[in-house]
Amino acid sequence: MNLDLLISNITNPAFMFFLLGIIAVKIKSDLEIPANSSKFISLYLLFAIGFKGGQELSNETMTSEILFTMLFGVGLSVLIPVYTFFILRRKLSVYDAVAIAAAYGSVSAVTFVTGVSYLESQKMELHGHMVAVMALMESPAIISALVLFSIYAQDESKVINRKSLILHSFTNGSVLLIVGSLVIGYFANAKQAEGIKPFTTDIFKGFLAIFLLDMGISSGRKLSSFSSHGLFPLLFAIIVPLVNGSVVALLSGFVTTDVANRFIFAVLAASASYIAVPAAMKLAVPKANPGLYLPMALAVTFPLNITLGMPLYLSFIK
Repeated sequence: MNLDLLISNITNPAFMFFLLGIIAVKIKSDLEIPANSSKFISLYLLFAIGFKGGQELSNETMTSEILFTMLFGVGLSVLIPVYTFFILRRKLSVYDAVAIAAAYGSVSAVTFVTGVSYLESQKMELHGHMVAVMALMESPAIISALVLFSIYAQDESKVINRKSLILHSFTNGSVLLIVGSLVIGYFANAKQAEGIKPFTTDIFKGFLAIFLLDMGISSGRKLSSFSSHGLFPLLFAIIVPLVNGSVVALLSGFVTTDVANRFIFAVLAASASYIAVPAAMKLAVPKANPGLYLPMALAVTFPLNITLGMPLYLSFIK
């Protein structure tokens, strides 16, 4: 792994703002991003990446490679929750195992956005159809985890309206916004897109930095609850993402030869959802402990991926 790439990622302003958020909590600062502002920034990031991806996709011709990349992404999203669930069940309750498996099978839009920024720093461009792949990978993991829940927690699942849960996984706000933005970006012509370019492109990295500051504050507040569960969740949140990302970095070579696409596949496979999945699990598995799966995804796996993970996956591919 290139040490210069690692140092560059660690000193990236976005990551430094994430650390600042954690530090603010530890020193008991009153620094806080208002809830409404935080939600707006989350929506903005999803909108911007979706719209730009749609513009890129409109310039591409649908090929068998693009079709196979989409199928590959969905397959990963279905399979990762299955194997991780059985690892988690050795130490955790079925409720926590299902929620964590769903989080690690689904994807993190913010990790994806950070990965896109990392690609740009390496003078590589994101292909628009990879935004569609990310959007497609969000829901299958939730559905896969809910199927496992219905099998291994039969008494509990009887009171759950499975149809509404599956519908929720597709209509979740983050999924709907990024898919909708992708479609709108696809149909907008170059002149129309140019009119909102200052909003979708020029201020993007600044909003990303503020959002990661907010994520650092949220992570810092949940670290104490997470540490009470022993070493197993910590080891899982470190080892599984690195294994997923590294293996997929290699396997993706059978689907596409493009370095940028393979890198994004690795990042998606290694990421863990802390927006869509917690929303779904709150409805589906209320007995799952958010003080466990949220810090695993947000305070351990997320910073791991944007410091060690991304340079590691890129080195495997190259």
